[in-house]
Parts: sequence; structure tokens; C-alpha cells
Amino acid sequence: MEVNSMFRLDSRVAIVTGGAGLYGKPISEALAEAGAFVIIASRDRLKCKEYAAMLGSKNLKAEGMHLDLEDENSINEFTSEVLGKFGRIDILVNNAVSREGFKNLEDLSRQDWEGGQAINSTGLMLITRAVVKQMCLQRAGTIINIGSIQGAVGPHFPVYEGTTMTSPVNYTYDKWAMVGFTKWLANYYGKFNIRANCLSPGGYGPGVADTYGENSFVEKYKQLTPLARFAVDDDIKGPVVFLASDASAYVTGHHLLVDGGWTSW
Repeated sequence: MEVNSMFRLDSRVAIVTGGAGLYGKPISEALAEAGAFVIIASRDRLKCKEYAAMLGSKNLKAEGMHLDLEDENSINEFTSEVLGKFGRIDILVNNAVSREGFKNLEDLSRQDWEGGQAINSTGLMLITRAVVKQMCLQRAGTIINIGSIQGAVGPHFPVYEGTTMTSPVNYTYDKWAMVGFTKWLANYYGKFNIRANCLSPGGYGPGVADTYGENSFVEKYKQLTPLARFAVDDDIKGPVVFLASDASAYVTGHHLLVDGGWTSW
């Protein structure tokens, strides 16, 4: 197979949860640019449909659909609708994340913790369970879980000094758990020709700029990153196409860090 064709996703059906969000947009666009039909899914149906229409205006194939990862019925209905329309699911990108109740430990209530887990843990499991059942029937599929550098190293709290920012304990818990979940999927479902990998970005520039602007955190973060900058959309698009495509046909159970070297010190 020629190298260029290895990265193509023509005729494949991809689901991106949280597909119209911060990471979701470049991920959805990348998969569509590689030829996939992308299902952009989240609780905000209108936002998903608007982004799908934007991709459609660029002659890319995408559709926005409603999906509430906190609701098991919504997950099952969504999966059935996708299969009814397309007959298969080739790629699942578990990108959605709830940031509800993200706090330091001493400020965290049981309700805060369980509220986030309903999506970040239970919802992740339920959508993967629903999709992997179809992938087993196909005897093919790839699952990409979008993690974080906080699932590879502990938070470096000094970088937040002088700001109101922090790295909440439940986010660290969720992202470390996602890595273990990925490896379990890879080891168990490999016999069905299903691959599972975790892609963990760090320091995504547009999100930082839009939320915080220039502050001491930004300067410290750049100083502590070997490439001395934040990530941009293209830094995420390439790796996700690699993991979704035949270019990574012999890669499974891997934790791919896309962090400018933050975790390599």
C-alpha cells in the first residue's frame, strides 16, 4: 500500500463525541479531510449541526447529531440511528469531557465527583460498549480516547502560581483511568481486529488564549515545554488521522503524547 493511501479514510464512518468543542473541531475536520464521513455528536445538537454544515461547505462529509453521554437511552438511540443510516461504525473518538465540579480535593463534594463521573467514566464506558459491539460484528474498528498530559504525569502546580488556575483532582483521576481503559480495550478486543489507543494533547493554544489570554501561566508553560510553544490545530489533526487510519494498523494500546515535550523532562 502506498504511504499516501495508508492515511486515507475514504468510505469510513467516524463518530466524534464532543465533536464541535475545543478539541472536537480540529479532530472532526481532520477525519473528514482524510475522507471519512464524520458524525459530530454532543448534547448541543444545534452546535453540532452548524459545525457539520461548515465542514459541508468545504465539500467534506459530516452530520451533526444529538448525544447525551449522561443518558444511557440517548447513547443507545444514537448508536442505533448511526447504524440505521450508515450500517457500520469504523472509528470512535471519545473526546467529550464534562468539567462540572472540577475542584481541588478539599473543595470537592460527593455530588461534584459523581456528576463528572457520569460522563467521564460511565458515559465513556457506555458509548464504547455500544459501538464496540458493532465493531466486533465487523471484525474491524479503531477507538481513540482523547486523554491529557495529566494522565501521564502529575500536575506541576507551580506553573499556576499567581493565577486563579489549577489542575483539579478529578481531571487527573479521569485521564489516568482513561489510559488504563484504553489498554484493556486494546488487549481484549485485539482478537476482533479492533485497535484502541489514547491520544493526549497538552497545552492547546487556542483554548488557553480564548480562556485566559496572556498571563504568568502562559509564560511558565512555554518555558517548561521543550518546543517553547502551545499546540495548534494541525498538531492534533495529524496524530488523530494516523491513529484512525491504516498507517497505524500495528499500533494498539499506545498512549501517544502530543505535548511539545512537556512530559519528556
